[in-house]
Amino acid sequence: MSRLSQTTYIKNAVIFTENDEPQKGCLLIEDSLIKAVHTEEQPPPDAAVIDAGGLNLIPGFIDGHIHGAAGADVMDATEQALDTMAGVLPREGTTSFLATTITQSPEQTSQALENVSHYTSKQGRAEMLGVHLEGPFIDTSKKGAQPEAYIMEPSINQFDEWQTLSGNRIKTITMAPEHDTTGEFISYLANSGVNVSAGHTAAGFDAIKQAVSHGLRQMTHLCNAMNGIHHRDIGAVGAAFQLETLRAELIADGIHVSPEMLELIYYNVGSDRLILITDAMRAKCLQPGGYELGGQPVQVTEDRAELENGSLAGSILKMIEGARQMLQLPETSISSIVTMASENPAKQLNVFDRKGSIEPGKDADLLLVDDNLQIHYTICRGDIAD
Repeated sequence: MSRLSQTTYIKNAVIFTENDEPQKGCLLIEDSLIKAVHTEEQPPPDAAVIDAGGLNLIPGFIDGHIHGAAGADVMDATEQALDTMAGVLPREGTTSFLATTITQSPEQTSQALENVSHYTSKQGRAEMLGVHLEGPFIDTSKKGAQPEAYIMEPSINQFDEWQTLSGNRIKTITMAPEHDTTGEFISYLANSGVNVSAGHTAAGFDAIKQAVSHGLRQMTHLCNAMNGIHHRDIGAVGAAFQLETLRAELIADGIHVSPEMLELIYYNVGSDRLILITDAMRAKCLQPGGYELGGQPVQVTEDRAELENGSLAGSILKMIEGARQMLQLPETSISSIVTMASENPAKQLNVFDRKGSIEPGKDADLLLVDDNLQIHYTICRGDIAD
């Protein structure tokens, strides 16, 4: 981590602010916050100055679904594992994230959540915003890389126990809504402020629509581990297309979802409702070889991670790579990337008051990138990340 000063001034940048068209200007950071955005002004005498040289200044990315990176995994249940993840993620443009669990024994899940409850984010690293509890309340037929032995039916008591252990840091939960036929579980979570996401689900369109009426707000890794579109039931994927109150996660690596399907999704769902994620596991940033996810052996090649049965086991995707993949689609722009990778996740997690856009008073989570999304600087809460 490289601390510049308490005051930092970025000049000659094309700034992507919240409500205006991108324009050339300068930005002032005091401590960890955006102090002001100007078109023309001299820097304060005590400020460290960064000359952006015409680069684009955009808000940092928020990865709402990531299991691990650089050999570390949330389920390791150690401070070091979370520190490792937080330390490497800024290199791919991620300035904050949700530590994501996988279906495991209640004891292992409890250990991971208790570890999160004690964790404090460090300066110059990505900020951990909370937990994405992926499973165990999912459907066995759509388990993907989630270990079947520990899948269970929705339980308010179990959730409450875990939420207490986490220090109320569970922000998103992935579950199969067809296993909550009365809607009691979803309603309880939604009313407590948790972002409820349908994933690893065999639900059809009607079940998703019913779940939305109880408080479902999101789809987990759209297209993966869910029913696709059929001409007599448009399924969970069709629900994401049709139901405008839903946002949808998307793994834009061209593997989990083909480039052609990415284009179809973008055309039908649009940047206003898509959330870019990585769903990355511990092998991200490391060499191909044998690894582990949820106690299961995973073989990692140059571009993917797979279980022994050939099922995809998360990804090794970097956020900036997913953003570049989306930028190749017709009618996308850097502005739409900002919407999908920064603004939408911040809104979905109810942190848009301090994250997800460039406005005075918000955290100085910033990226300086060129027009091809090559990263030149990542700034995490006012500090330049290594």
